[in-house]
Amino acid sequence: MMNIQDLEKQFKREFDQVDTKTFFSPSRINIIGEHIDYNGGSVFPCAIEIGTYAIAAKRDDNIISLISTNFSHRDSFEIQSDLIYCEDKQWVNYPMGMVWSMMKRGFKVGGLNILISGNIPNGAGLSSSASLELLIGEIINVLYNDGNIDKMDLVLAGKEMENDFIGVHSGVMDQFVIGMGKKDNAILLDTETLSYGYVPLKLDGYRFVIMNTRKRRELKDSKYNERRQECERAKELLSSLRPLNHLCELDEDEFDSLSYVLTGTLLRRARHVVTENTRVKAVINAIENKDMPELGRLLNASHHSLKEDFEVTGIELDTLVSLAQIQQGCLGARMTGAGFGGCAIALVKNEEVEDFISSVSKAYAEKIGYEGEFFVSGIDDGVREL
Repeated sequence: MMNIQDLEKQFKREFDQVDTKTFFSPSRINIIGEHIDYNGGSVFPCAIEIGTYAIAAKRDDNIISLISTNFSHRDSFEIQSDLIYCEDKQWVNYPMGMVWSMMKRGFKVGGLNILISGNIPNGAGLSSSASLELLIGEIINVLYNDGNIDKMDLVLAGKEMENDFIGVHSGVMDQFVIGMGKKDNAILLDTETLSYGYVPLKLDGYRFVIMNTRKRRELKDSKYNERRQECERAKELLSSLRPLNHLCELDEDEFDSLSYVLTGTLLRRARHVVTENTRVKAVINAIENKDMPELGRLLNASHHSLKEDFEVTGIELDTLVSLAQIQQGCLGARMTGAGFGGCAIALVKNEEVEDFISSVSKAYAEKIGYEGEFFVSGIDDGVREL
């Protein structure tokens, strides 16, 4: 837990203001449903207690001044309608992009002093960017719009800025769960219709261990956009046989009957998307029936598909997951997030968690040459003023 009093003292030293408000924006894990949020599928993420905090106050001018305890880079920018992405701005591009998106949507935006401090490992694939986006959105919502902006509008503003300002053609999952998260619940989200429901995450004597490879990755510089383009091309070829808006409109039987038009890479990419969408529904059934072995099996199957068909894992993630899968008390493990580094999750029996972390940590360091990082977190609410 972040020491809020220390942050308030630092804010006063930096900005000489005491009339402040405090905010928190969680990060997330996705339990199942990877790389299908831009293919019209269903996903099953939850917000977690690790996240991004901010102390914020209004300014009298049109400047947004930002300090982060996580980076040495302090910066500011002027609020204007023609804000553009700037490489030199580094992480400040995310607040800039959120301001840009909210202004486009007609919301009131004004000057701000903001001190930011997060405990999300940077580049770990726990969606630190979306956490920061929604944090800035909620600050603007509370301080300049009387808290009247619907959370869904913040979610869509975050997705828009990620796609059109940052240049990552991501789906809506990360922003959605960070905006709409509910304590002790995961969210079953249809990414095509944005219909959703909360599912109590009762794991019957087990819990998720988050395992960070500590291999940093940036989606903007990864093959994320390439994977999306491959899915789009596969959809176009399948659409020559049957009208199709998204790959996830196909169930596995339909896909098998049509997939002769695909070969090689495109066949593998589409197969992952269709089978992963099926696994989401199966995971819900496993949780509702308290069938933890089946949940573990589905996690393992998801990772295998992401490794072999979607090719977004790599030696670090594969090492963590394979080590996890052979540990006593672990029923299953998979990468979580976009891949290319970042994190994995493992379903581990409560009383085995400590030994699990010790064993996997030691073996991972021996094989990879540096240590991983391990977390156990509760399931949290979405972005909010504290």
